[in-house]
Amino acid sequence: MTENLTVDDLRGLFLFEHLSEEQLAWLVAHGQVETHAAGSQVLREGQPATCFFVLLDGTVALSRVIGGQRVETNRTDHRGAYFGATQAYLGSDVEARTVYQMTADAVTDVRLYQLPAHDFGAMFRSWFPMAMHLLEGLFFGMRNTERIVSQRERLLALGSLSAGLTHELNNPAAAAVRATGALRERVAGMRHKLALLASGSIDPATLPVLVELQESAVEQVAKAPKLGPMETADLEDEVADWLDAHGVSGGWDLAPVLVAGGLDVEWLDRAAALCPQTATEAAVRWLAYTVETETLMNEIEDATTRVSTLVGAAKQYSQVDRAPFQVVDVHELLDSTLVMLGGKLGDGVRVVKNYDRGLPPLPAYPAELNQVWTNLVDNAVAAMDGDGTLTVRTYRAGEDVVVEVGDTGAGIPDEVKRRIFEPFFTTKAVGEGTGLGLDISWRIVVDRHHGDIRVVSEPGDTRFRVHLPLAPPSAGLAQDGAGGAGQ
Repeated sequence: MTENLTVDDLRGLFLFEHLSEEQLAWLVAHGQVETHAAGSQVLREGQPATCFFVLLDGTVALSRVIGGQRVETNRTDHRGAYFGATQAYLGSDVEARTVYQMTADAVTDVRLYQLPAHDFGAMFRSWFPMAMHLLEGLFFGMRNTERIVSQRERLLALGSLSAGLTHELNNPAAAAVRATGALRERVAGMRHKLALLASGSIDPATLPVLVELQESAVEQVAKAPKLGPMETADLEDEVADWLDAHGVSGGWDLAPVLVAGGLDVEWLDRAAALCPQTATEAAVRWLAYTVETETLMNEIEDATTRVSTLVGAAKQYSQVDRAPFQVVDVHELLDSTLVMLGGKLGDGVRVVKNYDRGLPPLPAYPAELNQVWTNLVDNAVAAMDGDGTLTVRTYRAGEDVVVEVGDTGAGIPDEVKRRIFEPFFTTKAVGEGTGLGLDISWRIVVDRHHGDIRVVSEPGDTRFRVHLPLAPPSAGLAQDGAGGAGQ
């Protein structure tokens, strides 16, 4: 049902109270009154933005799709509240002006003044040219600033991750270089021993025994137990005394090598019983070379495996050579992020993983989710000032996978909690944060994956919960931007 509105009716609305008689007459001519019954839908999010509405009577509720569910964002009965195509004055390339950014439902019977979007846009540009330039400049300026700062935020995060990865790679790489240099020396020593064998300095009949002992020593290295400092020192003393008692010179140098390889006094007694007494020292030194060579090769293998693991984590984190959208194991994404942030976690942060390994694969944009995990973990470490417990938990809630990142920091005050997802809002010192980390995370989770981020916090226990639907995200379910009623 529609009806016409008078100039006097429009003059009583705060939005139009300062307009001229000619302007009010134009609005009367181009607009109309529309009535909606209680429970009906005035407009729906994502539909083409065709009309600008002003509330005359009744109550409307505005809502948006968040996390796959419709969430009410505003409810008003204020006469003159406006909604709908509120940005129709912007250029045609701006998505915010082409579709409704919210859904409006009539809570009671409502009367609305309705003005076509193209008329509203043309009117605004013609009547308020200076305001038009100011609002357009503000809109595009904020959008460009947000894009630039967002890019800067990503570059800073990339630089931090690169520095951390370089640090993590340096340790195993340096260990492999050191072990390779030492291995070269030990192999040269074994060549010297072979020369002694060739010259006849060692009884050829002893050679089969030495080879057998060598194989046994290699097996023992593989089974060598991890010992504490005190236990290691005691065993080294026992082995050194045994070497001295059997006439082996330099026992204090050989004992640490033999103990590290798992060769104790009992093993040496069995080995000595198989060799002529005159060959004991040669046999022990031959075995020491064998043990040290095997230990060094194990160190090189461990170091290169660590490098390979880090490179694999970096590829998983960056999703190099992978499709943007995939069905993934969320735990692989979390683990790769924790590896990449290992340098930032340091020794003061204890990481606790509480994973539900029974979770089904998640349809997602993994590279973008890794950015979310990075922001949440980075904020958690900052909140704990590098000292505390970081808990990463996964579980299922209905048709959602939930990833929870918790910290034992000071907590988030209520007045801050209400604003943490706002763009450019930050509690960090000037130059330390851009205020876009959580805003970017919100957009990735809510707008990109149609999920939700929630936070609960008290001193010593802050938890960010990311809800991600197991159903594949579909285009158009939620739009960027936000809608609301002006009053």
